[in-house]
Amino acid sequence: MAILKAPSKKITTDKVEFLFKKKNYLIIIIGVIFLVIGYFLMSGGSQKPDEFKTDEIYSFRRITLAPIVVIIGYVIVMVGILKKPKE
Repeated sequence: MAILKAPSKKITTDKVEFLFKKKNYLIIIIGVIFLVIGYFLMSGGSQKPDEFKTDEIYSFRRITLAPIVVIIGYVIVMVGILKKPKE
């Protein structure tokens, strides 16, 4: 009969590094804040569900400003993800 040895466990003290650096996370957080603000600008409207006011729905804030802010937010998040950290 063969004698089986239990594999020895090696304890390693390797330093765990995050995928992104602090600056990348800061840029991503700023982008997410822009996204939240943009979606907040799109929301709102009539308090009563059976009421339909075209001047509120088709306002400059909802049709022009909010989508621009959302697109800027997505671009900032992409920059935060793609930015290569300095070594």
